[in-house]
Amino acid sequence: MISHFYRRYSVTILWLVGLSFPWLWYQSEQMRSNNDIETWLPRDTPVRQLYEEFKQDFGAEEVIVIGLPQKLATAKLVEAFAGRLERLPGIRHCWTPDRMIGRMNEFGVENAAARQRLNGLLTSQSGDLIGVVCMLSELGVKDRAQVVEDVKQTLTYCQFPLESVALTGAPVIVTELDRLGSQKSSRQFFLLTCGISLGLLYYSFGHMGLSLATLGTALWGIFLNQSIMLLFGGEMNFIMGSLAIMVMIFTLSISVHVVSYYDSARKEGHLEPLAAAVKESFSPCMLSTLTTLLGLVSLNVSSILPVSQFGYAAACGSIVALFVGLGVTPALLTVLPNCTVRSTRFHLDFRKWGTAVAANRWRILSSAAVLLAVTAIGILQLKPSINPTEFLPRKSKILADLNRIQDDLTNIDSIEAVVDLGGDKQAFVDQLQKVRAIEAKIAAHPGVRHTLSLAMFFPEEMPDNTRAAARILNLANSYSGDEGLVAGRQRLWRISARIRHDIPQSPVEVLNDLTEQLADEPVQFTGLTPLLKNAQQQIFDGFWQSFTAAVLTISLVMVLSLRSITAAVIAMIPNIIPIWLVFGGVGFLGMPVDIGMMMTGSIALGISVDCTFHFLVKYQAAYRQGASSTEAVCQSLEHSGEPMLDSTLISALGMLALCLSSFAPTARFGCLMAAQMMASLLGELVLLPAMLSCRPTRRVKTGAGKPGTFGQSGSANADTELEPEIHPFPAEVPSVPRRIRTAQ
Repeated sequence: MISHFYRRYSVTILWLVGLSFPWLWYQSEQMRSNNDIETWLPRDTPVRQLYEEFKQDFGAEEVIVIGLPQKLATAKLVEAFAGRLERLPGIRHCWTPDRMIGRMNEFGVENAAARQRLNGLLTSQSGDLIGVVCMLSELGVKDRAQVVEDVKQTLTYCQFPLESVALTGAPVIVTELDRLGSQKSSRQFFLLTCGISLGLLYYSFGHMGLSLATLGTALWGIFLNQSIMLLFGGEMNFIMGSLAIMVMIFTLSISVHVVSYYDSARKEGHLEPLAAAVKESFSPCMLSTLTTLLGLVSLNVSSILPVSQFGYAAACGSIVALFVGLGVTPALLTVLPNCTVRSTRFHLDFRKWGTAVAANRWRILSSAAVLLAVTAIGILQLKPSINPTEFLPRKSKILADLNRIQDDLTNIDSIEAVVDLGGDKQAFVDQLQKVRAIEAKIAAHPGVRHTLSLAMFFPEEMPDNTRAAARILNLANSYSGDEGLVAGRQRLWRISARIRHDIPQSPVEVLNDLTEQLADEPVQFTGLTPLLKNAQQQIFDGFWQSFTAAVLTISLVMVLSLRSITAAVIAMIPNIIPIWLVFGGVGFLGMPVDIGMMMTGSIALGISVDCTFHFLVKYQAAYRQGASSTEAVCQSLEHSGEPMLDSTLISALGMLALCLSSFAPTARFGCLMAAQMMASLLGELVLLPAMLSCRPTRRVKTGAGKPGTFGQSGSANADTELEPEIHPFPAEVPSVPRRIRTAQ
């Protein structure tokens, strides 16, 4: 039936794939990139709700800070530049040193005092830079890339060389992250991955035509998956950048198993080798895809939007990979029926390997236990971290500009304090003194470099002259708060605290100190820094929650498919231990767990279980025929070891290519996934055979066995080693096909 279908429709299937390839590629290129920092932050939390209220009251928090070279920035040119910026549709207000000094003079602050207040905010201590701060409008927040481009064009128009200007701020950083996380930027290492995969396929198959065709169908699957994402409104981000390589790995892993089983069936003289290969691959590939799906969908427990989006997109990719691997690969084998798996390549004697593992099983398992105990210390040292600036390449001009402005002007990291003066109708002077007292406490913290509030524009002491004081108060009462410093008819006052970057304390630790010190004051802290603090904890919680959910759901699938709790436990342990070891090493190295790294545990678990299913299918078939546990292990390794090794190497090297990315999250994700893929070989080729070799046996007299058992045969010795009455694995698994070699 299967062979007849493919003999009749293989050419049609391949023509459909070939003709739809350009269109799917074009569709996949239409996805836009979105690395908005706020999308990485937790949803539906009190901290996030407070931040949204802050934006409604004071407007968009995002600003662009421009450091102009002092030698070129005359006062007249700076003001002309600021005026042109304010006419841009994405900018709602600009501050320059002269504008702030003028506002302070208007409220009665002496010129010298005003300049002193701006030192380290808009004027640099070295005198090399003059700062201009632009606040984005709602329109500008929606299209940051265009605003940044407009600012650069305005700089060029005003004859400020871009190489001498320092440009930073959240919109600038997000725009750069969008560029780095886009498909165009990731194309270089994606092509490298394709080249590595093609080389490994050719090394495995020894047939260039089949290798190219298999890689081509994998690319078709990638474009199909991305087109589906586009249909449902998906967006690219720095996490999604690794999705294409994951789909390729899923597809090639299935294809390698199908081709390997097809070659084995041909060598054994099977009348319908294609049908035998598809039937033998179907159940383990279906089950492994299901476990991969569960591992990916478990990422949805995270409250960080890009993580859950990646989980769904990759889950869709695993289904596409199953369709391509089991549906299109047989069509290739029909068109290229004489292809074989290269027999002259490096070959590991898996029978000898299995015998050695069985003979040293207790040493292996005890060593694994010791290693687990040691790496448990590293697991306890894992710490979460999310810092968008760490995602930038070390030699990036954006990062250089950020450091330059932070060293010479002001810091970008800020904590926003909202002082709620309540509904009491206090005199403005009383309000001013209350806000100043709170601002002084904030400014006194060693981690705070500078503070900015409306109180900054007023003199330290109100003038004694009644008329002058009344004029200042009238100006204050008429103040509309367009600059985002007060809201709610002056009921809410904003204090923006710039955090130092040259102290041992992190912004999160500074926030904790301020929250404790001002617990009795009517002030709430918000802004990106508190959100990042909350996101760090969400990353860590999400890491454990998603991994636990993946373990539980995949274990349930194991129990249902193997019909044995003991079997499921034995199957899961060799897949969990390598992940444990890798993350223990991460903890020992002091590497923080970021958004990309937190996903790798669930994903790697879902992928590595694939090989376990292929191994157990043959193991059960051999054990049911009366083979001892050691013999069953050897037969399983002979049958499944080579495709397991090939598919894992392709997966690991494919992920390793991501390490060449200049985008730190992508590189870390690829590095950790490659490490876990390679560690999974330890589980599949060492730990799992060692555990199965420890199956208990009992000796009974000949004929004492149950009807249909090996013990009933009169040809056996008086004492024959039989399988125990309670097996770790069920006697039969009707849903899992098996293949018996003719040599048996």
